[in-house]
Amino acid sequence: MSDTTLADALRARIIAGEFAPGERLSEAALAARLDVSRNTLREAFRVLAQHGLVEHVPNRGVSVASPTTADVVDIYRARRQIECGILRDASALHPSIAVMREELERAEAGVEAGDWPTVAAANMAFHRALVALSDSPRLERTHEQLLAELRLAFLAIADFESLHRPFVTRNRAVLDALVDQGPQAAADELEDYLTESERRVLGAYARLGRG
Repeated sequence: MSDTTLADALRARIIAGEFAPGERLSEAALAARLDVSRNTLREAFRVLAQHGLVEHVPNRGVSVASPTTADVVDIYRARRQIECGILRDASALHPSIAVMREELERAEAGVEAGDWPTVAAANMAFHRALVALSDSPRLERTHEQLLAELRLAFLAIADFESLHRPFVTRNRAVLDALVDQGPQAAADELEDYLTESERRVLGAYARLGRG
């Protein structure tokens, strides 16, 4: 397994919640479990550290990153710049609109079923499709990194219903605004959405006593 393939596999496991934020990753145990050399694993850790998903702690080795309050604020600052900026120039005729609608409907079905992991996944996919409106692979890669880091913050809070349920209707409002009122109205709706989401995450962090 190459360093890049291993890093991708570990990244998927981390954002799926297989390893908890702050959890120490034993180099020896993980190398044996994945049947890779420790040198290959170290290189994968280096890649993940560059993406903000793991951190090297002196005298403790490597741990899954645990976003701080300052990290959350910065993540949302970047999301507003990227997502709202893209919406201001978006076309309601772009093919990604259909993907946004599909993911919104999947999230709405998840709410009806009380399936919060599905709601969470669909909400994230909705925003990936939104960024795809830019037709910019670089923006999509940057945004994907932000979502991965934000996922760690959500995992630390561990309450997917409160984090995602209120925003299914907000996603519907963003999409309707884009189609019916135009890109600026959609961007304004999304800016309010992201501000509310940020406040909810920071409030949960405060209740948990996280820095």
